[in-house]
Amino acid sequence: MSLVVRNLAVSFGGVAALGGVSFTVERGTVTSLIGPNGAGKTTAFNVITGYLPAASGEVTYEGITLTGLRPHDIAGRGIVRTFQKTSLFPALSAFDNVMIGLHLRARATLAQALFRRRRVKAEDAALASEADEILAFVGLSRHRATVASAMAYGEQRLLELAIALAARPRLLLLDEPAAGMTAAEKAAVTGLIQKIRGRDVTVLLVEHDMRLVMGISDRVVVLNYGKVIADGPPAQVTVHPEVIRAYLGSGRAEA
Repeated sequence: MSLVVRNLAVSFGGVAALGGVSFTVERGTVTSLIGPNGAGKTTAFNVITGYLPAASGEVTYEGITLTGLRPHDIAGRGIVRTFQKTSLFPALSAFDNVMIGLHLRARATLAQALFRRRRVKAEDAALASEADEILAFVGLSRHRATVASAMAYGEQRLLELAIALAARPRLLLLDEPAAGMTAAEKAAVTGLIQKIRGRDVTVLLVEHDMRLVMGISDRVVVLNYGKVIADGPPAQVTVHPEVIRAYLGSGRAEA
């Protein structure tokens, strides 16, 4: 078992955003967290990654309690997330954006960096090589020198994934990675998520596109009004009566 969420409860102004949510994420899988708008998906992400405290409940990762830890402490344990809104350094190139992510892991001290000692130069060379490898992995090598603000929206989303991968995640939480993308761009993201899983990275996904979710997920957890109403393989979840009722009249399933 990789991630275990037990009885998470969160309220805003007396309204329960999460009402005792429990689910697990197995190592090496893609698990999707879906539900109608306002179901509590992003709230769950925020609690898991330390951006929001829970009123009660517990989150553990590989047997270690995450509840109460700060976001950077959780990230230091290999749990990395993306956000709904693209978060980049717009004035910097794609390469430099990834390098910033990599430098968060750099072991050189400030004094070494200031004096450009041999160790720092060697480390910078290794990080630059890794940045190029990550850009190639996400399909952005041709945009190595392109300023982030000049890239197309779909490419910016891929760059955000590249920055997340620079942190060498073991558990990657993706919050609507395909939002606003064209069909071709969504196909590229789907393929990239599959490649990420192939690198032994566990993925927890929130996404609106149900074709993407059902085509890539090993398991789907469905939230509605802050509670889990279904949890299982995609084929089982799509015919679950409560899931059908939750989406009835929406015209399409939305996460």
